[in-house]
Amino acid sequence: MTTVVVVPSSETRRARQLVVMKRRATALLAAVTVVFMVVTRFGGSSGWAGYAQATAEAAMVGGLADWFAVTALFRHPLGIPIPHTAIVVERKDQFAATLGEFIQESFLTPDAIVERVEAAEVVPRVADWLSEPDHAAHAAAEISSGLGVVLSFTPDEEVQRSLEAMVLERLEQVPMAPVAGRLLEFLTAEGRHDQVLDAALVGLDRYLGEHGPELRDRIGPESPWWLPGAVEDRIFERLLDGARAVLGQMVTDPRHQLRQALDQHLARLADDLQHSPELAARGETLKRELLERPEVRQWVASLWLDLKGQLQAQIDDDASPLHDRMAAALVDLGQRLHADAALRATVDAALADAVRFAAERFDGEIADLVSGTIARWDAAETSRRLELLLGPDLQYIRINGTVVGAVAGLALHALAQVVA
Repeated sequence: MTTVVVVPSSETRRARQLVVMKRRATALLAAVTVVFMVVTRFGGSSGWAGYAQATAEAAMVGGLADWFAVTALFRHPLGIPIPHTAIVVERKDQFAATLGEFIQESFLTPDAIVERVEAAEVVPRVADWLSEPDHAAHAAAEISSGLGVVLSFTPDEEVQRSLEAMVLERLEQVPMAPVAGRLLEFLTAEGRHDQVLDAALVGLDRYLGEHGPELRDRIGPESPWWLPGAVEDRIFERLLDGARAVLGQMVTDPRHQLRQALDQHLARLADDLQHSPELAARGETLKRELLERPEVRQWVASLWLDLKGQLQAQIDDDASPLHDRMAAALVDLGQRLHADAALRATVDAALADAVRFAAERFDGEIADLVSGTIARWDAAETSRRLELLLGPDLQYIRINGTVVGAVAGLALHALAQVVA
């Protein structure tokens, strides 16, 4: 499909310049033609008239030849389809391919691009720019806006499925029992669990004190029928008071026998969880049952929607902590790039490597873009645009050809007179 070239705003100015230069070149050619005709008609071919006639004649030939050459670049002279004329129109596609190759071989070489990037001192200039809080805030806003666009186009279902598969696969690879054993070992080491245990014992004692009657009512039906109620109540009260007394002693005495027994039991459990094959198998079974529950899968899938919602809310709020932290991080990055020469050199090297990689991998695509774009242009429109761009200068060729022809004709006529 042919694409019409977009007309730039400067086209009118260039068209006027082209018209003016064409008139000047044509006027000069017409002037020497008039001189030739007058001298030939009234002056003859000897003496000063011969010199004038030879000068005008050669000027006409030079002017006409250059008019033909300039015109043949863009169209057929006088509309006559002379071979090797209208070159731009006829060979636009070859010109496009040649221009693309020229750009690729002369401008898009990795060394040339890397040298230009290094000369531009990109990293120090970026560091200067980011060190200004206003600039960093603007950059943070742009980054947040781009992140918002990415989030809006992200397919939620695909992300949820990927996240679910990734999380569940990772959990399936983690042995449950050894992890639980190491966690329990960490929690019980150096008495880290003492405060938790104290709180649990105090809570259990409080529960027994507040819910004694309820416990009595639940235990009552299990008592022997022949035991008198008053005796039964007395026994329950003695048991309850004894249990609460033991709990109190365990809280106040860190070296209580039951408390030490509990610590030893927790230590053995932590070791068994890490080394017992039976507990490892039971842990894996429990983990599989847990992961197969739909509630767990739904919770994992909902993580993405929760994260996306929180990010989107902070992105839409210019005063959100996300914007502030991002801007502060950018300012800190700019200042670090200023102060740390090693970091600056590392970033420079990484930028050069990235530019070289892009130049080596995509120079052909850029050249194809140039040649393909020109190839899609309309041939006649392309010729017209190029003539507007180059035409004013090319008209000087016509003027120079007329002048040079005149000088050459005069010199040749003089030489002929000397030789004769």
